[in-house]
Amino acid sequence: MRAHARGAIRPTLLAVIVIFVLLAAASWFLILQPHQELVMQDAGGHPSTPVSTDKIAVPPPANVEAMDLNQLLAEARKAMNDHRVLAPAGNNAFEFYLKALEKQPGNPVATDALRETFPFAASGAEQAINGRDFNEAQREIDLLAKADPANYTLTILRSKLDAQRKLLDKEQQLALDQQHQQQLAAEKAAADKAAADKLAAEQKAQQQAEPKKTPAQVAAANTPSNQPAQPAAQQVASTDPVMTKYVSPRFPTQAQRTRTEGWVVVGYTVDTEGNVTSAQVVDAQPRHLFDREAINAVERWKYKPATRNGSPVEAKLQRRIEFKL
Repeated sequence: MRAHARGAIRPTLLAVIVIFVLLAAASWFLILQPHQELVMQDAGGHPSTPVSTDKIAVPPPANVEAMDLNQLLAEARKAMNDHRVLAPAGNNAFEFYLKALEKQPGNPVATDALRETFPFAASGAEQAINGRDFNEAQREIDLLAKADPANYTLTILRSKLDAQRKLLDKEQQLALDQQHQQQLAAEKAAADKAAADKLAAEQKAQQQAEPKKTPAQVAAANTPSNQPAQPAAQQVASTDPVMTKYVSPRFPTQAQRTRTEGWVVVGYTVDTEGNVTSAQVVDAQPRHLFDREAINAVERWKYKPATRNGSPVEAKLQRRIEFKL
């Protein structure tokens, strides 16, 4: 009898355990899980859900100010489901939750939702900073500050925003400086070309203005009086130096700062190789301000040397160099 009783108890106990398991499963699916989902919806979504800050073109409610607390919470949940956490302005979860707190300070649903979604909303503001949408980033940071003004994340975001603004200003200034340098280089190249063309025209006009000498006259001028003139077939015309390379003088930095203009007359010798030697200042106005740059430029000029009877000879020249802004 005892063995029979023990055998009957075991199936009964097993049946009771199965019934308890079924009741627990039914409670989970029918009561606990729906309740948990409702709580998460009231809080604006599960905090582990990634939050996107993309601006979805959703028309805002007609009259937010006239909404009651439940309507504001419903709009906030809808915005969270659409990933409108901080944007667009006037139609995002944070603004609806903040309005709800204005209606009922300390509302637990709005308070918990703002606290749980704050880190993800801050990430969205940081994306706006990195995208250099500075006005939008500032708006989102101000909105975060209304939700939690003492949060240290706000200090980090403001520092990043300030650094990105300074970096953009620096890049823009650098671009302007490069553009200005290119413009100055183009103007200098044009000025150098104009000066070379002018100098060549002056030399040509000077040569045309000089009276032409016959070969006999050139030979007579270059032949000592105690020697007979060479036959006409052996006489060769003389030529003056002809510039082949012109270098424009650099405008002194001090003169640029004071907006001073002037000129320098430089005397120099063109040797038989066409190089400039013995350059020195003959006159200048003002004195000493432009002398060094004028000498440096003249010494870099190149000439086709002067000739006498077909042979290269040294020639002494003077040039006036203008320094104008």
